[in-house]
Amino acid sequence: MKINSSGNGIETKQHLPTIPNKSKKSIQSLSNTKEMTHQINISEAAVYVGTYAKYNDGSIFGKWLNLSDYADKEEFYAACHELHNDEEDPEFMFQDYENIPEGLISECSISDNIFEVIEAFENMEENQKDPFLIWCNNGHRSLSEEDIDDLISAFESDYIGKYDNEEDFASELVEERHDLSDFVKQYFDYEAYARDLFLGDYWSEDGYVFYNS
Repeated sequence: MKINSSGNGIETKQHLPTIPNKSKKSIQSLSNTKEMTHQINISEAAVYVGTYAKYNDGSIFGKWLNLSDYADKEEFYAACHELHNDEEDPEFMFQDYENIPEGLISECSISDNIFEVIEAFENMEENQKDPFLIWCNNGHRSLSEEDIDDLISAFESDYIGKYDNEEDFASELVEERHDLSDFVKQYFDYEAYARDLFLGDYWSEDGYVFYNS
């Protein structure tokens, strides 16, 4: 399939060989990043770098580049240019990627913030990484545009913890109330209370609970 990177058209040309195995994702899956929200190892972030010119000529020649090998975006692009030094002005095509959070990469570009995000993410506690990415996605926060330190600070203010379910969180809140007797608590409607809580001041996903700030 021939790709016109300017977006002016697509014409059928030929089927291309498969990108060397490192990830199961195809070029079309670059837009489907929901599955990458959880369980990523950002220290192993990698991109398969080809060019539009080669792709349109029927070649997916390129290489997997590990982002941890580069200090910043400038170094990364220097490596891309060295890889494709047979082209005078290569237009890089990020044909595949793995272990990169949502919003930091597309088929034709990579975020200016990506190396700052990688550094900050690697320094986070392991049990904070998944809820942080969930919080960013649900709060419509942009890893590619916002200051990473500000994001982490806001996340720490909003994140409460992980629970078996919403009713488990509601039960904890009730147990912390000293104005209710044990007798009252044993008849308490935790399910209804949880439902009310998560319609207002709180939200959750995959067991992680946050303030609805």
